[in-house]
Amino acid sequence: MKEYKIIYEREGCIGVTACVAVNPEAWDMDEFNKAKLLNGNFNEETGKFERIIEEKDLQINMEAAQVCPVNVIHIIDIETGKELV
Repeated sequence: MKEYKIIYEREGCIGVTACVAVNPEAWDMDEFNKAKLLNGNFNEETGKFERIIEEKDLQINMEAAQVCPVNVIHIIDIETGKELV
């Protein structure tokens, strides 16, 4: 089963909520009006939030990343290391 990694740079979020509108199962807003990656883990080394997803969840997460006006959501193909968004 192919897996992908969402990498979210929370500090750059401006609170537009586009990701939440596209995929409310993966995104929510927090009390600081920043997007929150649900079931994401904070990577102490990079300072970014990460979540592994399966191929069945790729398209909706790609759409959420693409609507972000400040490009703080990235999708990485774990197998190849290629950044898809």
